[in-house]
Amino acid sequence: MDFGLVLQTDPPASAVVGLMRRAERNGFRYGWTFDSAVLWQEPFVIYSQVLEHTSKLVVGPMVTNPSTRTWEVTASTFATLNDMHGNRTVCGIGRGDSAMRVAGRKPNTLATLGSAIDAIRDLAEGRETDIDGRPVRLPWVKDGRLPVWMAAYGPKALALAGQRADGFILQLADPFLAASMIEAVRTAASDAGRDPASVTICVAAPGYVGDDLAHARDQCRWFGGMVGNHVADLVSRYGTESAAVPEELTSYIASREGYDYSHHGRAGNPSTDFVPDDVVDRFCLLGPAEAHIEKLRELRALGVDQFALYAMHDAREQAIDGYGQQIIPAVNRTPRGGGSGGP
Repeated sequence: MDFGLVLQTDPPASAVVGLMRRAERNGFRYGWTFDSAVLWQEPFVIYSQVLEHTSKLVVGPMVTNPSTRTWEVTASTFATLNDMHGNRTVCGIGRGDSAMRVAGRKPNTLATLGSAIDAIRDLAEGRETDIDGRPVRLPWVKDGRLPVWMAAYGPKALALAGQRADGFILQLADPFLAASMIEAVRTAASDAGRDPASVTICVAAPGYVGDDLAHARDQCRWFGGMVGNHVADLVSRYGTESAAVPEELTSYIASREGYDYSHHGRAGNPSTDFVPDDVVDRFCLLGPAEAHIEKLRELRALGVDQFALYAMHDAREQAIDGYGQQIIPAVNRTPRGGGSGGP
């Protein structure tokens, strides 16, 4: 299993670069950031420094969207970084939550997202594509490669990920929900004539290593609120009784009363008081290293290829080091399907 680190691009940018360097030293292979231009600093500027100060780390947004930048700008930015540093980027993309809503816009439609996935990949890899009815190509791209991974929760989005994306990003670490969503993506890939195994599966969630479970929950409760934004969209579209969306995903937002994006992704977010402890426990990885190892092995058995660790809490360095020293070696000590082995 690969491991990634997910950060916000809060100033100073040098701290983001430093944490990414620390992650690479600890065995992480991917470095992800949020992408919301009003709330945080511009991630692509920071990626250039992360790539310069690491040797193998692959970087990208978790996630960008089709509208903050035009598709040719997004593709050209990735292609430029790849040309400078050797194809070490990945494009995580979704409909858009904070980046769109903070600017007063609605998230993109799935039709727009699907077209953007194809166009951005084609342009960044040097192929001609159609944008607004005109053929466009980046003539300077040579041997470019850009995997495009799509974030999804609902049935139509999961189907699109299986049909069009190189990878699927699931932002929660509940094995029960992950199993059904991964299966939906794989089925859609197969129905589209693709090899289901060609779609990389990435689960992303906060991880807090330590014995004080109450404190860990409080530090990670924000994540239930972030996921709740997407769940609220699903409820508005499908209703709470729809078999298309599992009750285990929708029930906890019943007491949700709005959301303040000024606290988005931050420990102590007052907009997430509605998130109960059991949801935090299900969606996140909390507790001593052994608890993380057990859950990660369960996810790996479901076919998860990467776990991306959200480090938005008061113990970022400890989490990175704990994963590097204990958790990553233990999870990868045995091959996929080879049994639990020792801790």
